[in-house]
Amino acid sequence: MHPTPLTTIFNQAEAMWLPYVQPGMTEADASTVLVAGAFDHVDLEYASIRKAGCCALLDLPHRATLLVSGADRLAFLNRMITQDVKALGHFRSVRSFWLSRKGRIDADLRVLHLPAMGELPERVLLDVDVHAAERTRKGLEPYIIADDVTITDATASLHRLALHGPGAAMVLERHSTPGMIGAASGGAAPARVTDLRPGEATIVMIAGQPVIVDRWDSTGDIGLELTVPSSHARAIYESLLAATHAGVGASADLPHPPPPPLRPIGWHAYNIARIEAGTPMFMLDFGTDALPGETGEATLHDRVSFKKGCYLGQEVVARMHALGQPKQVIVALRLTDAHGIDGQPPRQPDAGAPIFVEPVAADAQPIGAISSSTTAPMLSGAPIALATVKTKHAAPGTKLRVLVDGSALLPAVVQPSLASWARG
Repeated sequence: MHPTPLTTIFNQAEAMWLPYVQPGMTEADASTVLVAGAFDHVDLEYASIRKAGCCALLDLPHRATLLVSGADRLAFLNRMITQDVKALGHFRSVRSFWLSRKGRIDADLRVLHLPAMGELPERVLLDVDVHAAERTRKGLEPYIIADDVTITDATASLHRLALHGPGAAMVLERHSTPGMIGAASGGAAPARVTDLRPGEATIVMIAGQPVIVDRWDSTGDIGLELTVPSSHARAIYESLLAATHAGVGASADLPHPPPPPLRPIGWHAYNIARIEAGTPMFMLDFGTDALPGETGEATLHDRVSFKKGCYLGQEVVARMHALGQPKQVIVALRLTDAHGIDGQPPRQPDAGAPIFVEPVAADAQPIGAISSSTTAPMLSGAPIALATVKTKHAAPGTKLRVLVDGSALLPAVVQPSLASWARG
């Protein structure tokens, strides 16, 4: 089991639990990681991600952390993964793939470089799917030959939280204090939370504990990933909730006091926002059978450097890039004519729903399948989806049909980018 350290308070809040299921998992495997699906009405939780001045606090028990230390840590990783990290500065992060020899994706990583702090040496944090952590560690270690490199699974001691929403940086800065980095660390002084740009990190103190904060806007609004000591995760979580709820509704001059600027949310609300923003997830929208070029142009260029030296699986990636297009690719779809019946919500396709070329012939074969779908509040409730389709049918504006409810072939249009919505 890999329980969140917040299990007790989530049970007290009557959270709806969901198994973190991935394709091919047995029922026993799926029950090893549970995530909070929701605490309240999902639309209220979702609104905290989008409303000005507000933010959402999300628990991430499905994430794991590998620590890579030693003098050769960056040079070693640079030979292994798809992103160029040989000169990655302290308090900087990038995204990358770890590939098999055949060029297929074994793990989707967020790579964060940290300076020495106190007794902790310079190190790289690899944020990875919890089910891919052991596979990644065991896959990397055999390549450590004469390198000064150590890879440690720190998932048990480091827990992951996140803040998402327009007010995330302001709320966190208001209810934390700057972390102190000693001059002997050799690291640049971390930025203020409100000054962080995507790919930058800092250290703050919450409930007397150091919290690593790095920015990744996976919902289309500000996203702050928090790496916290597992033993203090509950104190940090409750400290943020208590601080941001203090004083709300205390004024007699406000007959309808504003909601608190921070609200705990579950997976469902986050999932809606990340699909709107066009953020595909490893093992949901692409898996270990996928090639980097099949994840979409934005995802590919966010994670793969085409200027660096050799790495495992590079020949396959370079050959596909030279050919110009893979056989299939992830796209965003917007369904039309999906209105519900008798006032019911619009129909949306389930994961795995087959996709056909329009018009659909009697003997038509699917040219793709839905991987994630939702109804998008920022698009007036229109059903949208991420899907993998054959590349020749992936051009923006292509008209397709999606099988919904096992019987209705609803029209869908390929969107110009994976993001169906963007702020501003």
